[in-house]
Amino acid sequence: MKADFVIRHHRKSLAALLLATLLLGGCFGKKKSTQPAADASAEPDKVLYERALEDIKHGRHGVGRLTLQTLINTYPDSEYLAKAKLAIADSYYKEGGSAGLKQSIAEYKDFITFFPFLDEAAYAQMQLGMAHYRQMEKPDRDRTAGRQAEEEFQTFLQKYPQHKLATEAEQRLRDVQEVLAEGDYRIAHFYYVKGSNRAAAARLIELTNRYPLYSQAAKALWMLGNVFERSEKSEFAAQYYSRIVREYPLSDLVDDAKGRLTKLGVPVPQPDPAALARMQRERELDRDRPGLFKRATSTVLRTRPDVSMAARTGTPTLTPASETSAGTEVLSPSGQKPALGTAGGGTGGTGVVVETVRPGSPNNTPPTSGAASGSNPATSPPAPGGENPPKTDPSQPGAKPADGSDAAKPGEAKKDDKKKESTSKKKKGFRKIIPW
Repeated sequence: MKADFVIRHHRKSLAALLLATLLLGGCFGKKKSTQPAADASAEPDKVLYERALEDIKHGRHGVGRLTLQTLINTYPDSEYLAKAKLAIADSYYKEGGSAGLKQSIAEYKDFITFFPFLDEAAYAQMQLGMAHYRQMEKPDRDRTAGRQAEEEFQTFLQKYPQHKLATEAEQRLRDVQEVLAEGDYRIAHFYYVKGSNRAAAARLIELTNRYPLYSQAAKALWMLGNVFERSEKSEFAAQYYSRIVREYPLSDLVDDAKGRLTKLGVPVPQPDPAALARMQRERELDRDRPGLFKRATSTVLRTRPDVSMAARTGTPTLTPASETSAGTEVLSPSGQKPALGTAGGGTGGTGVVVETVRPGSPNNTPPTSGAASGSNPATSPPAPGGENPPKTDPSQPGAKPADGSDAAKPGEAKKDDKKKESTSKKKKGFRKIIPW
C-alpha cells in the first residue's frame, strides 16, 4: 500500500511540474510579430512595399528606404515603382532636418521628372514648395529658401489651378511673399530714414508693384510719396498718394494721403470696390496674433518667420521674380504710354507707368515723350554730379569726347566697348529706376 501511495504521489508531482512548464513557456516564449502577416498569394513587390511603409510609419526611415530601394532595383517593372519613389521622398520629408529636407527636394524633383503625368505629380510639386517653406528664415536673414518656395508654389498654381491642394498652396504663397516683402521693406526703411532717396525708392517701387497684398504696402506707398516730395517730384508723389486712397481705402494713412493730394492740387480718387471688399474681409478674419511678450521672446528664440499678418484673401503674385526683374524699370508720368507695359504684380491702375528696358535691346533708351525719362534736356533733371555734359557726335571727323580728351582710335574703341559692356549692364539697373 505504501508503494502505491508513493507512485501516485510522484505521478501527481510530475503532472504539476509539466503543467507549470507549459504555463511558463506560454508566458516567456517567443512574442508574436507585430509585422502584418503577408498573404501567401501576395506578390513579392507588394510585400516589400507594405513592409517599408510599416517601417516608415514607426520611425524606422532608414530601414524603410532600404526596402523601397530594394523593390526599385529588383522589380523595375512593378506597379509599385512610382509609389516607392514617392514614399522615399516622403520619408526624407518626415524625417526633417536640413539634410532630410534637402534630400526630399531632390527626390520629389526626380519623381516629377520620371512621372510627370501621374496624379501624384501635383502632390510632389506641392511638397517641393513645403520643403523650402520649412527651411524659410526670418526676413532679415538669408532669403534663398523663401525665393525657392515662392517659385515652387507659383509653379503649382500655374500647372494645377483646379487641384484640391490649390487653396493651401495659395495661402502658403501669401505667407512666403509676406516674408519676402518684409525683408525688402526693412531695407527700404533703413535707406528712407538715412535719407538715401534713390536707394529707398528703388526698393519701395519693386515692393509695391510686386507684393500688393503685403500688410505694410500702404506705408511703403506713403514713404514713396514722401521720397518724391523731398526730391521735388510732386507729380510722382501724387500718384503714390492716390494709390493709397484707391487700393487701400481702409488704411490708417488714407486721410493723410487725401490731405497731401489736396495740398498738391490733385483730385482725390475714389476707392476701388474690389480693394475695399478685400480689406473688409481681411478685417473680419480672426487672426491668431501673438502677444507682446511672446513676440519679444520669439524674436530671439524662434528661427521661423512670423506670418500671422500675411493676407488671407486676394490673389498672390504668380509671376516669378526672374521675369519681372529681367529688365530695367523706368518711371514715366501717368498718361504717357510706355513701350512695354507695367512690370510687377500690383493691382491695376497704379498711376505710375513702369517701362521695362532690356540692356542691349533697341529700346534701351527712354521714350522721347517722357518728361521723367531724361530724353528732353529742357525738362529732365540734371545729373546728380552737376550740369548735363554737352553731347557730341563721335561719327563726325575731328569730334572729341565731352571731357576734352583726344578721340580714341577705332580699334581701341572696340576694346573699350567690350570691357565696359558688362559693367554698364550692371549699372543700368538702379540708375533708371528713379527718374532723377
